[in-house]
Amino acid sequence: MTDELKPRGTLALQTVAMPANTNANGDIFGGWVVSHMDLAAGIAARLRARSRVVTVAIDSLVFIKPVYVGDTICCYADITKVGRTSMKIWIEVWTMSIADENIRKVAEGMFTFVAINEERKTHPVDR
Repeated sequence: MTDELKPRGTLALQTVAMPANTNANGDIFGGWVVSHMDLAAGIAARLRARSRVVTVAIDSLVFIKPVYVGDTICCYADITKVGRTSMKIWIEVWTMSIADENIRKVAEGMFTFVAINEERKTHPVDR
């Protein structure tokens, strides 16, 4: 392992970066990474709330290093706060290269989700 000791949180989502996901420079488009962070946070929030959830904010987001075609991205989720209807979820994105066995942190951010019912109204999250 390189860069950091280990990822923070639980593995929530894993996929491979493909050529169709590149920007004009040939690196993986940042928006693609953000969408996977949001999916991972949504999975963690839905499991915690045991209901539908929606993203209400990306409180912070930092790109640390580029992601390359062929990298496996691993999104780790850590629920840091549970309010009455909302949850704060810390997401870290780590990559594994096909060229070596090292992993590196490439992005991190805080996402806020709200639990909703079938009528799309907020409802309490069990604490």
